[in-house]
Amino acid sequence: MKFNVELKRVVDDSYDIEISGALQDKCVGDIENGLFGSVRRIAVVTDSNVLDLYAEGIRARLENAGFEAKLFTIPAGEESKTREMKEFVEDSMLAAGFRRDCAVLAVGGGVVTDLAGFVAGTYGRGVPFANYATTLLAAADASVGGKTAVDTPLATNLIGIFNQPKKVYIDIDAWKTLPIEQVASGLSETIKHGCLGDLELFEYLEKNVDKIFAGDRAACEYIAEHNCAVKYKVVMLDERESGLRETLNLGHTVGRAIETLSGYRLLHGEAVAIGMAAQVRLGNKLGYISQENMQRVIDLYKAARLPVGIPDYINRAELVKKLYTDKKVRNGKLRFVFQKEIGEVMQFGENVYAKPIAEEEIAAVLDEM
Repeated sequence: MKFNVELKRVVDDSYDIEISGALQDKCVGDIENGLFGSVRRIAVVTDSNVLDLYAEGIRARLENAGFEAKLFTIPAGEESKTREMKEFVEDSMLAAGFRRDCAVLAVGGGVVTDLAGFVAGTYGRGVPFANYATTLLAAADASVGGKTAVDTPLATNLIGIFNQPKKVYIDIDAWKTLPIEQVASGLSETIKHGCLGDLELFEYLEKNVDKIFAGDRAACEYIAEHNCAVKYKVVMLDERESGLRETLNLGHTVGRAIETLSGYRLLHGEAVAIGMAAQVRLGNKLGYISQENMQRVIDLYKAARLPVGIPDYINRAELVKKLYTDKKVRNGKLRFVFQKEIGEVMQFGENVYAKPIAEEEIAAVLDEM
C-alpha cells in the first residue's frame, strides 16, 4: 500500500532592503504597520557592542509603540557564532515566555544576523524575522541571500539553513561607530563583489576607497547598493547554492581556513583578503587573470588596509589540511572558484563554477605567500 503526500506549493520570499541613515523609526514603523503580521512580541537579538548603540533604543521604541520587546544579547565577535550561543538565545527566549507568537529582530553585524536568522528558522518551527544591519560587513555579506549558520571548531558555516527575512535595514550612519579595522573588514567582501561581478564597483573603489573610511555618505550608499545588486543577481538565479551561488565564496576556501586557524584573531574580512590574494595568484598561474589585474586586486586590498600575506603564526601544513573542511569540497577533492580577470567569474561547464585543484597546486601558492 502506498499513500502519496502531495505538498507542492509556491512560496514568495521576496523582501525589501532599505538603505539610508537613522532607520530606527522606520523599522519600528514598519513593524507597527504589519511587517510581522499580527505578532506583538519581538525578540531583539543583538551583541554587547551594539546593545547600547542601537538595540536598546529600538527596543524602547517598540515598547512605546505597544509591543512586548525584550533584548537577548550575545558577546560581540565571531566566537559567539556557535551552536552553544544559539542554544543560549533559544533558552533565554523560552524562559522569557516567548513561543510561536513572536518575531525576531536582529540588530547588529553578520554574526548577529546569521545567528538570529538561524534561531528564527527553527524556533517554534519557524517565526518571522528581520535584519537591522549595523556594519559594512553585514551590508556586504549578510543582507541578501538568507543564508544563516553557526560555526563549529572544525569549520565555519556548515551548520545552518536558508531562511529569508521579512526586510533588511542597512543603516549607513551606524558605520560611523565602527573601528577602522571593521570598516576595512566590510570592504573586503565589497572588493570581492567587484571582482566577481561588478567591474564598475571595483574601479570606483580604486578611486574612492578613502572616502569610505572618511564616512562619505554618497560613497557609502553607492557601495551598499552595489553590494546588494551583485548578491541579488546571483541569489535570484541560485537561491539554494546548487551552482552559481558558489561564486560568492570567491576567496573563501583559503580565507575561511585561515580565519578558523587564527582562532578568530583575524576578522572575517581580513581572512577573506588573504584568501582573495591566494585566489588571484593561483588564477594567474592557471591563466584566468592577467599579471596586471592580479596586481590591481592585491593593491586594492592593500589600499583598503587589509592583509594580503599569510601571518607567520599560521602553520602552512595545517592550513592546507584545513582547506578540506570547505563546503565546496566534493568526494574529498578541493574545489576553487576563480574570477575571470575583473568583474566576471570562470565557468567550467553547465552550472559549474568551481574547479578541482590538486593539493600541491594551492600548497605552492601558499608557500609563496
